[in-house]
Amino acid sequence: QAQLVESGGGSVQAGDSLRLSCATSGRTVSNYNMAWFRQAPGKERDFVATVSRSRNTYYADSVKGRFTISRDTAKNTVYLQMNSLKPEDTAVYYCAASQRSALTTAQATYNYWGQGTQVTVSS
Repeated sequence: QAQLVESGGGSVQAGDSLRLSCATSGRTVSNYNMAWFRQAPGKERDFVATVSRSRNTYYADSVKGRFTISRDTAKNTVYLQMNSLKPEDTAVYYCAASQRSALTTAQATYNYWGQGTQVTVSS
């Protein structure tokens, strides 16, 4: 079983950058496909980005070209580099791990979740 802990959230201005981290324990990150989701106030949780065991990546259209997901197996950590942040990126960001072999964007296919980290972008 994996435990996930997010960090790196905060309050920034539009156009700024942030890097979120997701540290895993219990099992190594190399055992899972990893992803980031986000939930804005009053909205459902949405897919943001995912990275496979072999480092293939896939992004939501809303963040493509601005966000980059990566994984460091040696540090058992997954990152989300967020550039050119917009007010609509404001949300709680969650890290998730999936035992599925294929990349997936569906929340139900992710087995483990972190507690989330708040990102607030002001205009």
